[in-house]
Amino acid sequence: MSASPSILPVSASRRKPAPFLPMSRAEMKQLGWDACDVILVTGDAYLDHPSFGMALVGRLLEAHGFRVGIISQPDWHSAEPFRALGKPRLYFGITAGNMDSMVNRYTSDRKIRSDDAYTPNAEPNKRPDRAVTVYAQRAREAFPGVNVVIGSIEASLRRIAHYDYWSDKVRRSVLPDSKADILLFGNAERALVALTQRLDAGEPIESIRDLRGTAFMVKPGSRPEGWEETASTAIDRPGRIDSHPDPYSMEPTAAAPAAAADGAQPVRIVSREERVASRRAQREHTVVRLPSYEEVKDDAVLYAHASRVFHLESNPGNARAMVQLHGEGPGARDVWLNQPPIPLTTPEMDFVYGLPYARQPHPAYAGARIPAWDMIKFSINIMRGCFGGCTFCSITEHEGRIIQSRSEASILREIEEIRDKSPDFKGHISDLGGPTANMYRMACKDPEIERSCRRLSCVYPGICENLGTDHGPLIQLYRKARAIPGVKRITIGSGLRYDLAVRSPEYVKELVTHHVSGLLKIAPEHSEDGPLSKMMKPGMGAYEAFRELFEKYSKEAGKKQHLVPYFIAAHPGTTDEDMLNLALWLKERDFRLDQVQTFLPTPMAIATAMYHSRKNPLKKVSADSEVVETVRTGRIRKLHKAFLRWHDPENWPILREGLMRMGRADLIGSGPRCLVPRHQPAGPAPAGRSAAPVGSPARKPGPGAGRQPERTAGGKRQPSRKPVAGGKRAMRDR
Repeated sequence: MSASPSILPVSASRRKPAPFLPMSRAEMKQLGWDACDVILVTGDAYLDHPSFGMALVGRLLEAHGFRVGIISQPDWHSAEPFRALGKPRLYFGITAGNMDSMVNRYTSDRKIRSDDAYTPNAEPNKRPDRAVTVYAQRAREAFPGVNVVIGSIEASLRRIAHYDYWSDKVRRSVLPDSKADILLFGNAERALVALTQRLDAGEPIESIRDLRGTAFMVKPGSRPEGWEETASTAIDRPGRIDSHPDPYSMEPTAAAPAAAADGAQPVRIVSREERVASRRAQREHTVVRLPSYEEVKDDAVLYAHASRVFHLESNPGNARAMVQLHGEGPGARDVWLNQPPIPLTTPEMDFVYGLPYARQPHPAYAGARIPAWDMIKFSINIMRGCFGGCTFCSITEHEGRIIQSRSEASILREIEEIRDKSPDFKGHISDLGGPTANMYRMACKDPEIERSCRRLSCVYPGICENLGTDHGPLIQLYRKARAIPGVKRITIGSGLRYDLAVRSPEYVKELVTHHVSGLLKIAPEHSEDGPLSKMMKPGMGAYEAFRELFEKYSKEAGKKQHLVPYFIAAHPGTTDEDMLNLALWLKERDFRLDQVQTFLPTPMAIATAMYHSRKNPLKKVSADSEVVETVRTGRIRKLHKAFLRWHDPENWPILREGLMRMGRADLIGSGPRCLVPRHQPAGPAPAGRSAAPVGSPARKPGPGAGRQPERTAGGKRQPSRKPVAGGKRAMRDR
């Protein structure tokens, strides 16, 4: 792989930043452009703010001197809308938007949603299913021969053969379907800048094959000179596996080199540093062959095995390239995936988030309400990535496990910019967060260990002893942020990792005293060990420890505040009994959830592999390895969801039926231990009550109390289409 260049420009662009990136020929004319170098096509409305991918990518390329135009939510039924800005000089950049288009358009029950938070006036059906593929095909139709580059979370999560929940089958990589020239996965700023510069220098796109964070199609078996290929079945466990020489072979090997003419060989002691360097050099030129698309689509065990290998090769410090064959016969092609991108440094993060964003929707929307903008405009993304490793989450497949943090000065400048440039700012910053609120500046204590690590989580089954969990920098940031003149209040909207928070009572006190607005969301996800072990989530002991600190410091501050826990129904590894026990846990605390979500399998997540294969990729996979209980039928999925809303009369019939089948008729009746009454109330069933905060059954909930954004396999991530600060994230925070 080529070295990962910095995304910081060598010199300032001579071109003055545009007020907004142009969406029409008229705007291009005003800027004095005859053509765009790059045209970005997105499934979202164009919001010029760093929390939205098209703005971040466009402004980054603009800073490097390129003319960037945007085609937002084009009518995909013909190629004509893709000709709106003319032919791009370098390429079309295709993105579905901040969310996967299928998650955006469909509920966990595969029903079409009635609104779209990323569209003016929340109008639905403004993007197609599998938007990356459709947009790429239309762009190619509009201008045959044009370079097509695909990216965003939708492309990231579909870069290899993947189980598709909506069609209930394993689909090919998005590359052969979209006919794109190259795919950029993850946070792809480095690859994006390098690719654009090399195309601008005249290099053909088909020759650019050495950029980290890219995927492309090649002829079967072709690989760069000096590279070796190894089968995935040879590495199906963490760590290095040495091949043992055949003692009966007469061929010379590396361990037993051919003898010199006189039969003598000097003995050389190789240092540990040399051995490590040699292994790294070998890994950097080794490609792992995953089972082919044809194999994994017909063999669920092989699919789970491929998922396991894929996730073990996710640390940019030691990951190998991967390749997967698609097709048979003369038309077969390999999908080649280079190693993951190197995370951005703090100066690079500061640069990306400090670009001259207008921090407004494009004027073309003429004041239309865009829900995503309403939620995000006063929130600030302070970091990227998550080392939690939750199996239902798509953060790690997209942003990675290594935390990338902005500097304190950069964050404080953005707060001042919001204060000074936002006419409707009233002094409330709604979030200082990211995928997880309290992982800011956390990292492995030893960079060498971090580079070599192959764990899927730094906090499961326990917090790694090598993980730095100091909340000091975050506490200091909170204090300086709320001291800025004009800032009246700062609340934390991103969910936090409470098993980390309990290690710093000082942080919990700071948070509870100054940055909670009545309710604080956290995500136990479940109460039972079975599903928690498949989620890679901590047990309820950590939740109870955090709850005690939360209540203690709320009382000391003289505030009545409450926790709003999130839970997932029907997650792989969950039995009917598990959901019943969770319902009893909720009832015991008189906690009444309002909006809840059934597990939604998103492409490439480990939990999705469990759902599809009924195998556990967290362990070595074989035909007779552990079977994971998986709820697939609609009736049982509805029962599991009903357990989370045990208090809603509309759910009582299915709960009675389920309890009878489970032999738990003792929980039907009017006694204090009963979950549901024996008889349905006369007349229309009353609407279910909103969630009552834990420990306050009689209190009327405030605005938003217990409102649970819909969850997906992305959990904190790809959900409820309710955006948060987070650059190109297509996910809701936990």
